[in-house]
Amino acid sequence: LVVATQAIAQTPAGSVTATFPATPIGRAMSQWLDAFNSGDSAQLGAFYRKYAMQRSLEQQMRVRAQTGGFELESIETSEPRLLEFVVRERNGGRRAFAVSELSSDAEPTMVQSSLAPIPAGSTIADFGIDAAARARVVEEAIAKLESNYVFPAVAAKMADTVRARLRRGTYDRITNGLTFASTLTQHFQEVSRDKHLRVNFFPAGAPRRPLEPTPARRPSTVTDPERCGFVRMDKLEGNVGYLKFNFFASPDECGDAATTAVTQVTDADALIIDLRENGGGDPAMVAHISSYLFSKRTHLNDIWERPGDKTEHFYTNPELPGRKLGDDKPVYVLTSNRTFSGAEEFSYNLKNLKRATIVGETTGGGAHPVNGHRIADKFMIGVPFARAINPITKTNWEGTGVAPDVKVPAGDALVVALKLISDKRATP
Repeated sequence: LVVATQAIAQTPAGSVTATFPATPIGRAMSQWLDAFNSGDSAQLGAFYRKYAMQRSLEQQMRVRAQTGGFELESIETSEPRLLEFVVRERNGGRRAFAVSELSSDAEPTMVQSSLAPIPAGSTIADFGIDAAARARVVEEAIAKLESNYVFPAVAAKMADTVRARLRRGTYDRITNGLTFASTLTQHFQEVSRDKHLRVNFFPAGAPRRPLEPTPARRPSTVTDPERCGFVRMDKLEGNVGYLKFNFFASPDECGDAATTAVTQVTDADALIIDLRENGGGDPAMVAHISSYLFSKRTHLNDIWERPGDKTEHFYTNPELPGRKLGDDKPVYVLTSNRTFSGAEEFSYNLKNLKRATIVGETTGGGAHPVNGHRIADKFMIGVPFARAINPITKTNWEGTGVAPDVKVPAGDALVVALKLISDKRATP
């Protein structure tokens, strides 16, 4: 399940007596809850693989530590393959609403699986949606796409497809906002193939300010690397630098922290940059970190925006403070199928400039910057409004991802990169 991280309503402590039904989806969710509550990442990973669910085990284990696990509180809707239910955190008694649905395949996969906090002051009723609200969400979403989406012809096709589904009654059985947002996302993406295009639901009301295309903003002049996404800055055996960070924050807030993190490993003889859990972020931070891998000003990427028909150019900055790695020292970038957006740009830029060897899995395939728009009070739509244009390939990684130079399962990428470094040193 995808677990959101906003305020959750408190409920008094008490006994939990609900059980999952003896249906295909009920049995699957019972397996998930047992795996999640066990705190065993291998058991939880096996569940995700069984049902073809792409999830970050690292993130899920953090949620497990924060919540202490969940207890099933109530079943709200039960069908053979569809389940709506409420769980309660073991730590603090906070509640969340979940929707899960299995495909009808002989070996079923999870076609939707969401778990959202019940905000303070809200109830399960706030997740409901009726026919009038569904129609309003569709029309307001289409309006934002038609005026902002990076490819106008694709926006028109998405509009025709979803309106036709609405007329045919495709959405009539959907009575909660989580499922409606997930279904609209699926239907828009079926046409656009654009993984940045998403509809999100907020039971307490969508934010009135636009959502940022980067991870949550930090206070200005942050100096702590951890607060800016840097998980580990280390030296491995043989003076190999290892840098792991999970998003590209704004350099306006996190530039100093990024410099602190990166320059801890730039005196290494080789550098491994781990982006296997990195979901992207600000292209300006992509340029900031890349600047420590080049001695001269280097053209990295361009971004063309449909609104205003303007193009922004991104170059490295050789004048940034701190020690640079040096052009002659090898760089290895670790990727997974969850590596996305700005992390893909970083990998794509370095690969095409022949500055790094990419090791791991083909990345997620999202190259379009996105802006958030509030629609119908409780929904937001993230609309890709621009596209990356690499100065070497004249295209980008949208829909295809960045293919690794050395293809291995993500879990093996670090070991393989270390062996590549060792073999390179052993070669005369």
